[in-house]
Amino acid sequence: MAQAPALPTGFELPLEPRLPRIGSVDAVALEERAESLAKRSIKREAKVWALELAIRTMDLTTLEGADTPGKVAALCSKGVRPDPADPSIPSVAAICVYPNLVPTAKERLRGSGVKVASVATGFPSGQYPTDLKIADARRAVELGADEVDMVIDRGAFLSGRYAKVYDEVVKVKEAVGDAHLKVILETGELGTYDNVRRASLLAMAAGADFVKTSTGKLSSSATLPVALCMLEAVRDVHEETGRMVGFKPAGGVREAKQAIQHLVLVHETLGPEWLTPDLYRIGASSLLNDVLMQLRKQKTGVYQSPDYFTLD
Repeated sequence: MAQAPALPTGFELPLEPRLPRIGSVDAVALEERAESLAKRSIKREAKVWALELAIRTMDLTTLEGADTPGKVAALCSKGVRPDPADPSIPSVAAICVYPNLVPTAKERLRGSGVKVASVATGFPSGQYPTDLKIADARRAVELGADEVDMVIDRGAFLSGRYAKVYDEVVKVKEAVGDAHLKVILETGELGTYDNVRRASLLAMAAGADFVKTSTGKLSSSATLPVALCMLEAVRDVHEETGRMVGFKPAGGVREAKQAIQHLVLVHETLGPEWLTPDLYRIGASSLLNDVLMQLRKQKTGVYQSPDYFTLD
């Protein structure tokens, strides 16, 4: 990171003196390191461990307009027992749904240890008035959500109204209380790595428990360079303040190979301490079946047809 001026006007926050400077991201170096880490090969025993870790850290997600209680109930059953033929396969970390389906998920997951996550604050656009965003997040928790995934107002951020974005994260964090707050940056709309780093630092300064790449509603989502940019911001905040903030890539992670690449990025950038569901999640709607197929191949030496696994 090159030397850079302090945080921009409107971003004079209590944590600012202790946060790393925003800096200017070296795009070439960032992309080269992400590409290099993506080529790391791992042995068979480590691959089984990594695939099972990908499941344990997965937020199994359905965020469609046609979602029904029946679909969510089935997804919850799959999240608790991903492969009924192999009880050694762990449960996922959470099921992520819209707020009105939180009670269904909560009931189906009772006693399982799997968390219920809910999107809020005008997902996916974030273009709601602040009071409605706060009410949206609070209501999700009242309905039973253990975790809330909020979206920042990208329009405010891109027009330089950093204080508004910061203030909304602070207020939403207050509204959700003890529930974990994941702050979605929607990196595909931020335009530059500098903006991704700036938004990551802003969200962490405002109290985010996790920073998350994307809503999954755009074609450009959790790319490896973007993930690395955010992970380096998480690392820098930890080095400066001692605070451990979680990270969640979401959108575009559809194959087991991609999930392992993301795990390698976290291990090499933040260390093994972050490789737990408390500090790392993968947002996924179609990833689980590919991970299950790869696990079956690693354990038996034979690929199973996708038809052996239920559609998410």
